[in-house]
Amino acid sequence: MKGRMSLTARLTILFSLSSAAVLLGLGVLIWLAIDKHFADEDYTVLGDNVRLIRKIAAEGPAASLPQRLGPALEHHPGFVAEVRAADGKRLYATQDFDFGMALAAAAQLPARQDAFTWEQGGQTYRGLRALAPVPAGQPGPLQVVVGMDTALHAHFMHAFGQSLAFYSALAALASGLLGWWAARRGLSPLRTMASRARAVTAHKLDERMPVDAVPVEMADLAATLNAMLERLQRDFARLSEFSSDLAHELRTPITNLMTQTQVVLSQPRDAAKYRDVLASNVEELQRLSRMVSDMLYLAKMEHGISLPNAEPIEVADEVAALFDFYDALAEDKGVRLSLRGRGRITGDRLMLRRALSNLLSNALRHTPAGKGIVVEISPASEAVTVVVENEGDTIRPELLPSLFDRFFRADKSRARPESDGAGLGLAITQAIVAAHGGGIGVESAGGRTRFVLTFKA
Repeated sequence: MKGRMSLTARLTILFSLSSAAVLLGLGVLIWLAIDKHFADEDYTVLGDNVRLIRKIAAEGPAASLPQRLGPALEHHPGFVAEVRAADGKRLYATQDFDFGMALAAAAQLPARQDAFTWEQGGQTYRGLRALAPVPAGQPGPLQVVVGMDTALHAHFMHAFGQSLAFYSALAALASGLLGWWAARRGLSPLRTMASRARAVTAHKLDERMPVDAVPVEMADLAATLNAMLERLQRDFARLSEFSSDLAHELRTPITNLMTQTQVVLSQPRDAAKYRDVLASNVEELQRLSRMVSDMLYLAKMEHGISLPNAEPIEVADEVAALFDFYDALAEDKGVRLSLRGRGRITGDRLMLRRALSNLLSNALRHTPAGKGIVVEISPASEAVTVVVENEGDTIRPELLPSLFDRFFRADKSRARPESDGAGLGLAITQAIVAAHGGGIGVESAGGRTRFVLTFKA
């Protein structure tokens, strides 16, 4: 999308700004440390000179003070000093220097503070005021004001600041370039994953993300994407199989309809023949209608729809009602129907009855005469188990996992037009049980087949 910044660019900018902030903070810290160092040096020199003035003042009379101070102080570059008597008379002062601004700044100091600074002639001075011992011939201590020109230090700080700014900018630029390189290299697994994802198509769903070749932070994402691709591949294969099975199932009745219709239209027939063909077509159309209805119902179930009418259901009552419905068919086939136990669940009554009806219909179809079908209900604290068991041929173990697949038939000979089922009954039953938050399983051994349904109580 236009105007959207890449992740590499964002990380580069963030890294550059972070580096610039760190370098700026370090530069300011160095600047303040050097400036403090120069200030300490200046005040140390000023203090030494104050002690020198005190020593010289104590060694002789005040009248000879200028002659004695001059040779001792004038060799210090940038140093200025003024000494006044207690009555305010100037006894010594650096030549050609106006001490008016220095004295004004010193006069504004608190009583316990002696160090100060002042501006004069475009220069900054650091100053110190002090008292000297009372020399001979003076009524009180001498007032001393000394100062140091900081021009040399200011020049150094200016040059240092320019160098620091240049190297900080250069370091920030270098950090940005290194950040771009690190971000691009660090995100290369994402580009690899993106290229793998672009290779995934409807005909190539076997591509997987390189979990072992990516950093730990991306391994979970890669594993999640692989799981998603696995589900997509499985569902796509299932959809392809379903489409193929659906086409096969629809082709048989449609072929029958076309063949019968073409045959009857190939030459004139009597009215009875036309009626027979139309009645046969109606049966095929009814079969198609049931198949379409079952597929739509199954599609709704598998898309996780909620239960339309959730209510407390006495399972035994629903089984008894189905026994009444199938009683005539069971009696005609010589099959016994038995019900054991009771249990209550919360669910949709019509959906539950349809699931149980599918199982009973299958059981009746495969139970030989003289055998029986048993429905056993076992309540528990958290679940209700419903077992539908019938006697008959044992289903081979390798076929059991496929019983709930759509259009699957264990007995391929049953795939004939006159068969009532389309191979969707067990798939619909599984979807209904899953919609109730339960599960279904099947066991077949020793001439008995058991479907076990588990519902939440």
